[in-house]
Amino acid sequence: MNNTIAIGKTGLKAFKLGFGAGVVGNSMMYSKVDDTLSRQLIRTALEKGINFIDTAFLYGMGHSEELIGEAIRDYGGREHLVISTKASSNPQFNQGHLEVDNSAAALRKAVDDSLMRLQTDYVDIFFLHFPDSRTPLAEAADTLAELKKSGKIKAIGASNLSFEQLQAFNANKHLDVLQAEYSLLVRHAEADVIPYCLEHEISLIPFFPLASGLLAGKYKKDDVFNDTSRMNNPLFQKEAFLANLERVDRFKAFAKDKGADPAQIALAWLLTRPAVDLIIPGATKPDQIESNLQTLGVRLTSDELKQLDILFNQDNLFTE
Repeated sequence: MNNTIAIGKTGLKAFKLGFGAGVVGNSMMYSKVDDTLSRQLIRTALEKGINFIDTAFLYGMGHSEELIGEAIRDYGGREHLVISTKASSNPQFNQGHLEVDNSAAALRKAVDDSLMRLQTDYVDIFFLHFPDSRTPLAEAADTLAELKKSGKIKAIGASNLSFEQLQAFNANKHLDVLQAEYSLLVRHAEADVIPYCLEHEISLIPFFPLASGLLAGKYKKDDVFNDTSRMNNPLFQKEAFLANLERVDRFKAFAKDKGADPAQIALAWLLTRPAVDLIIPGATKPDQIESNLQTLGVRLTSDELKQLDILFNQDNLFTE
């Protein structure tokens, strides 16, 4: 089966399961992932035929891009790879809050700096990583459109936008690809974001496709979380967390009957969703990349999709 997919209206084509490189070079958040392991993860993804790699300046403050640039140089075949990166130029943390700069000058510099670290003369998809409080989103999109016209980027992306911000960013119809949170457990994108993406031919790439690990079935009710990403996540607050664990226990039984891992089912489900052309699960071990690839062999029937909607107590806004 051909697992290459066209990415929306970008003109780009890629393997429908990419590699989310959030851990690569990102020792600030993943202390157990050193450069040796990071390089091994990139190499494994490339050797397994994955040609879409997603990174960001924020992942190690540029170090993830540097390691990926090294890998691209050593691996070769840049023209067969689809590389995406994200920036809100040189984010700073002020009293725990992320401060970003999306001014025209800052975005132009961010793109040039990414090109240097990635050792390439173009980025396939460049994402505005976060909105700022000063730059109108339409102006930021216009800046990226100028960079697209110059050839430095091939497609324009945005991430971490509310629905209202999405509309503002796309006021002049520049947006090609959106990254937004979407999973079996987090489906608010179905109410407005996905219909908008379909209407405007915007490709949706989900982030947190496994709901920060919940859908992989690896947590227990007495687990304690010290990382801010989970401590501040509504899915992990006590009552919600316990309710989600009950759902996941039933989900694990569903996956077992299907002969697949829960993570593979959750990823396969995303590939059935409207506007989702490809997914970019991450990995902290090479064998997780191989396991993710097995997702492409999972086929969910219409009846099974309905079972999953019932299991997660969601109205199925998109019937198959």
